[in-house]
Amino acid sequence: MAEQGNPTKISFVYSNPADPEAFEAAYPEQLDLARKLPGLIRLQSSKVWPKEDGSPTPAYRLLDLYFADYAAASAAAAEAGPLVGATKQHATGGVVIAFAEILEDA
Repeated sequence: MAEQGNPTKISFVYSNPADPEAFEAAYPEQLDLARKLPGLIRLQSSKVWPKEDGSPTPAYRLLDLYFADYAAASAAAAEAGPLVGATKQHATGGVVIAFAEILEDA
């Protein structure tokens, strides 16, 4: 395994929801739940730009949660039940959740 002392982020990659308006109405709750995670040092929320030709984008939103290291991210994940539950309920297009070691932050 990589160096577990390096900064770590948990990324949520939301696919295009079946009902974008309903997703957007529920999204602030997910952000509030994320902000309550222990050890969170930074939260970054992004919305994918629409394609100019109107075709579906490869993702709809991104949520990155930053932690000091792998242990801190793991501890937060252990407390993330409410966030994951809300995410599963409202991410009707699907979501991928990944732990990532931050190798460079310029």
